Amino acid sequence: MGHHHHDHAAETTSGRRLFITMMLNFLITAVEIVGGVMSGSLSLLSDALHNFSDGLAIIISYIALRLKKKPKSPQYTFGLKRAEILAATINSAVLIAISLFLFAEVYHRFSEPHAIAGGLMMTVAGIGLAANVIGTLLLKKGAAGSLNIRSAYLHLLSDAVSSVAVILGGAAIYYWDIYWIDPVLTVLISLYILKESFGILRESVNVIMMGSPENVDLREIKKTVEAVDGVNNLHHVHLWRLNEHDIFMEGHVDVRDMPVSSASLILRELEKELHERFQISHLTLQFECNHCSAQNMV
Repeated sequence: MGHHHHDHAAETTSGRRLFITMMLNFLITAVEIVGGVMSGSLSLLSDALHNFSDGLAIIISYIALRLKKKPKSPQYTFGLKRAEILAATINSAVLIAISLFLFAEVYHRFSEPHAIAGGLMMTVAGIGLAANVIGTLLLKKGAAGSLNIRSAYLHLLSDAVSSVAVILGGAAIYYWDIYWIDPVLTVLISLYILKESFGILRESVNVIMMGSPENVDLREIKKTVEAVDGVNNLHHVHLWRLNEHDIFMEGHVDVRDMPVSSASLILRELEKELHERFQISHLTLQFECNHCSAQNMV
């Protein structure tokens, strides 16, 4: 049984907003690279690198959004819905890699500190902040319902936060010559991005590895199924997510000796119960009567 809730208008809007945000990020990247080289600011260059990764992330997210809408085919019988999960995995992994690279750059900057143009650093970071705020506002709505859009949104949000930090750092350098604040800000920005990225990476990998949803208890499912009149037990259960919204389940249900029509009634009741209690949207059950000797849950 399948329960599908598609909002094609929302997906079109998300695609359009992703494209606008992508163009903004590549523009910011160019401005911040020039500004970072001219000012000598590592944190501004790190912000530029994050913005460039944002643009790439949004391209990946946009492609995934388009692939998701492709119809099912004999080769891809589930369609390409997992493209979004793959995009989220790539995006979060790239962010982690960039953060680790910046840690190495920070070490070199501490070893060889040099003067930084704080005024130029503040101005360029201010431009980046304005563009990132626009981007986060464009993607905020779509982030609530898509792990893919959420990963792109996180890229922009983290960059907006880093832009604020760079502006404050530029002010400290401009007014008080506190040059060590530049690499310190880079470390803080990278730690924040690492923390947020690991959360998305963990969830998306769990989907790809066909792990059971964390909020669904198999023991509770077993109790629910076996509470239905006519069911002896549930065994050989497989539970996984196709993407972040569609939960699939298959299993063997041992029932008492009954006509096929009665088994159909049990199936409809189980579909209703499992969807309402556990949000299972696709259910495949094999009915048996003293057929399978193994009664293991999985």
